[in-house]
Amino acid sequence: MERPRFLIARLSSLGDVVCTLPAAGALKTGFPGCEVHWAVDPRFAAVVQSCTHVDRCVIVKPGFHPKTWPVFDEPYLAAFDLQGLSKSALCLARTKADAKYGYHWQREGAWLASRRVWPDPSSFHVVDQYVDVVRAAGGVADRAEFGMVPTTEAKATLQDKLEARGLTAQPYVVLNAGAGWATKRWPPASFGELATRVAQAGALPLFVGGRAEADRAAFAEVASFSRDAVDFVGETNVAELIALIAGARANVAGDTGTSHIAAALGVPAVSMYSITRPQRCCPYGQIDRCLYDPAGLDRIGVDAVWEVLEPLLAGLS
Repeated sequence: MERPRFLIARLSSLGDVVCTLPAAGALKTGFPGCEVHWAVDPRFAAVVQSCTHVDRCVIVKPGFHPKTWPVFDEPYLAAFDLQGLSKSALCLARTKADAKYGYHWQREGAWLASRRVWPDPSSFHVVDQYVDVVRAAGGVADRAEFGMVPTTEAKATLQDKLEARGLTAQPYVVLNAGAGWATKRWPPASFGELATRVAQAGALPLFVGGRAEADRAAFAEVASFSRDAVDFVGETNVAELIALIAGARANVAGDTGTSHIAAALGVPAVSMYSITRPQRCCPYGQIDRCLYDPAGLDRIGVDAVWEVLEPLLAGLS
């Protein structure tokens, strides 16, 4: 008998794709020996490729022209739209599947391609709500398992980059001063003071981010408040970023992708939240390391963050 085959469509973005990975693990547990395929935007393919639960990564970037629309030749026992947008719904519409299920928050006509699955009342976190969708088809998960493992190639190229910068002698903390929205960014002065404290504790305060000008500008502001901040912004691709975070003592950031990567890897994720509810979208399983103030991130002081981070650096200095 041919083994069951499933398709997950979650194309973007970085943190959201990470948070969706346990859905693949739930399918593997519910259907031992099954195949899980995943449709993803090329910018975030490295996240899916680092997941041990996924058998095939399908690169998808649909546009307005039909020639850009994905084609799935293989039949699936079930397909899942875990994004709820037109681009993810298009994947399901172009898929031969016995059943099609969708995440409950559906927009842009996504409900036309799948059956909406409402989360269990006990599923407060978005990760658990994604898993609930595959549970509707027989997926099994008592606790979300991400299955994220840095690739051998990414670890090797990252090591080369760190050695070239002379950054391999000390333990390090990954810090991310950027975020998609300005309201999700902790003040640069606070990051600068925290970087100084991390350095005094005996660890490198290693700042990461993308190659966008906003990320460069965010680090420049931090650096104006601390000479200890180490610039590694734009130095890694996504696969290398995963490898970098895997080796860190901790990750410090707001509601952004690196926080969720850290949680998926089991690395302590110290995070600051304001406009989003931590109960729903904090780094999974680490709400005790999450600081929250609905009045704004500038209300979260350095002392409060350091109280959470300092024990993770004990014994270094």
